[in-house]
Amino acid sequence: MAKNRILVVEDEESLLRLETILFTSKGYEVTGARDGHSALEEATGNPPDLVVLDVMLPGLDGFEVCRALKNDPRTSAIPVVMLTAKKSGMDLERGKKAGADAYITKPFKSVKVLEVIEGLLQQGDKGGEE
Repeated sequence: MAKNRILVVEDEESLLRLETILFTSKGYEVTGARDGHSALEEATGNPPDLVVLDVMLPGLDGFEVCRALKNDPRTSAIPVVMLTAKKSGMDLERGKKAGADAYITKPFKSVKVLEVIEGLLQQGDKGGEE
């Protein structure tokens, strides 16, 4: 079975490295993007199995990126996990409205992030069956 590929969108270099190490240590193939425009180019050009998306990004923010991914037929089925320091109820609601499949706030627990990712990828492996 091929490795699941995760696109990590994070503008802070140290967090991008940390998330990359975390996911590759669990057997995922990881691609990184540092801004919203690069994330959309990567997702449409080489669609990942899942996107881990920061909200505060240069250019397009994570809400805009998520909305664009969910509105594009090529990427609409890709699960999006928002991983952000934005914790307010209003931010959470914006994430849901943008189409995020999960919303996790920083600082995050690695175990929780991995559980959410594994759960979403397993749902996708079932071919959309509930």
